[in-house]
Amino acid sequence: MQEYIDFARNNALIVIGFFVVLGFIIKTEISNATRKYKQIGVNEAVMLMNKDDALIIDVREDKEVQGGKIQGARHITLGQLPSKLSELDKSKQSPILVYCRSGSRSSHASQVLTKAGFEDVSNLAGGILAWESANLPVVKT
Repeated sequence: MQEYIDFARNNALIVIGFFVVLGFIIKTEISNATRKYKQIGVNEAVMLMNKDDALIIDVREDKEVQGGKIQGARHITLGQLPSKLSELDKSKQSPILVYCRSGSRSSHASQVLTKAGFEDVSNLAGGILAWESANLPVVKT
């Protein structure tokens, strides 16, 4: 036991760094366990769209959408989403697929939707980049 104490004293930065990284890992795992939306891949997204006729929401910025979007997607930027929730009220029990460029902004949008009472929200992991890398079609706007 004394060796561990000596190591910690002699390598304080390494020990502090270890506990910081450990804290981030624990925080991430708790966040993943308590989130109310699903994180799905491209194949699951296609099945959701085909089987359940999901509402698809693209939360990218206007300039990003010019390069193409998933067919049938409704474009609502992340910044506009809170003010547009009332327009989506009829879809509270319907499946909703949210995506952005890489999956980060859409994760935040998914949290906004679930907090507003939407029950079946899914975030496209990897966003439109994953969609395009799977050679799935996009439509130009």
